[in-house]
Amino acid sequence: MPILHWKTTQKEYRLPFEGAVTVAELLRKQGVPFPAPCGGKGTCGKCAVVLEGAVSAPNEAEKKAGCRLACQALLLGETWGSPLREDAPFAHVEGTDYRPDTPLQGISAAVDIGTTTIAVKVFDADGSPVGDASALNPQGVYAADVIGRIDAALKGHGEALQSAVIGEIQALLQQAGGGKEIASLVVTGNTAMLYLLTGRSPASIATFPFRSETLFGETWELLGKPAYLPPCMNAFVGADITCALLASGMCEKEETALLCDVGTNGEIALWKDGKLYVTSTAAGPAFEGAEVSHGCGYIPGAVDRLWVANGKLHAHTVGEKPAIGICGSGLLDAAACLLELEELDETGAMDGDFLPIAGDVTLTQKDIRALQLAKAAIAAGMEILLARAGVKEQEVVAVYLAGGFGTHLSPESAVKIGLLPRSFLGKIIPLGNAALQGACMLLGDSASEETCRSLAASAIHVELGGSADFNDAFVEHMFF
Repeated sequence: MPILHWKTTQKEYRLPFEGAVTVAELLRKQGVPFPAPCGGKGTCGKCAVVLEGAVSAPNEAEKKAGCRLACQALLLGETWGSPLREDAPFAHVEGTDYRPDTPLQGISAAVDIGTTTIAVKVFDADGSPVGDASALNPQGVYAADVIGRIDAALKGHGEALQSAVIGEIQALLQQAGGGKEIASLVVTGNTAMLYLLTGRSPASIATFPFRSETLFGETWELLGKPAYLPPCMNAFVGADITCALLASGMCEKEETALLCDVGTNGEIALWKDGKLYVTSTAAGPAFEGAEVSHGCGYIPGAVDRLWVANGKLHAHTVGEKPAIGICGSGLLDAAACLLELEELDETGAMDGDFLPIAGDVTLTQKDIRALQLAKAAIAAGMEILLARAGVKEQEVVAVYLAGGFGTHLSPESAVKIGLLPRSFLGKIIPLGNAALQGACMLLGDSASEETCRSLAASAIHVELGGSADFNDAFVEHMFF
């Protein structure tokens, strides 16, 4: 039986196969993590690989990409391969400094299943931190976004999606906990991620009227241990936002405040006069590096900051390593700087096929359009949520940004491209991984559980789908 000898910076694999299969198909079947933002269509170029041996000749998609693609290259016999680039997140989990102030029932762990990244933090019985770890969500081999994974589950890949995420959680618990036996867990994530974790069919949240059959807020068995799954608010505002609200503490204050998790599925919450309004909008994965030709996560070598000095573009990379790609915060800065240099106009149009950013990293017209679509979705969702609650943007006292992207973005760039209103400057509070922080707060704390139940039950959902106001706002916010 022929074998694919697959080598990454972390591990080497010997993967036997039968018949002619693509590299991506084999990796997926064997549970080997690999990015596939476009779902195997050969259009994103993120599954670029180096191959030697018995493989098919490059097809048209690969010729256009200028490299071999795992989703297109057919294995015909013994082959040696490796990723052209590996986008592994930092091992340390940022923005999770919470420590339980009461003893726990044994060693406990908090888990955040993000669409892009899974993060874990482990605590000893006395509440002292043992360790933390993160990794790319292995479900990314099916699709970069929630909708793509729901579609994969409905096409018969539900068990594989469940197995992949549970396997990664187990590995991260071993890594973060130093091999210690975990007694209990709190596992958060958006509604779809919890559906896929628990093996439920996501059919109800995939079809009109998009209602979730369960909103969780229950204990489920994971790896033989009790795992509390915090309550979701509806089909597309999940337990991750419930936990982020808990971590922010904004619903305990009288001031008008906004919380936004700018990710693939942009989730927004507004607190006004004791009422909680929530909504969600499909931003797409551009802010997380997908759908961008040289996009990547916040990893060493990612262009994370750009500025203009003496009429020229200057770049900074994570870890001050040679530029290998551009992450979400860099993408925002790039657009803001290119507007200042008049390389882009307010419609997002550029002269030429691409614009150089740093080293070999460039932005194409398609990349700019992906950014415009993502920022328009978030900005329009925010505008409509405020309008439905009767709140003017100037009335918002605090703006909490959850997630890694919110932690690293430049508020000035976000305002310059129109992602955030100018009145928000000076009010922005980055929270880091607020979903994980909230999950940590739930460990053994019945009062926090009750707070989450109350928030989820009282939330007023503002539906954007089919809204003419949202559609009009979306078109308007496409402009820089």
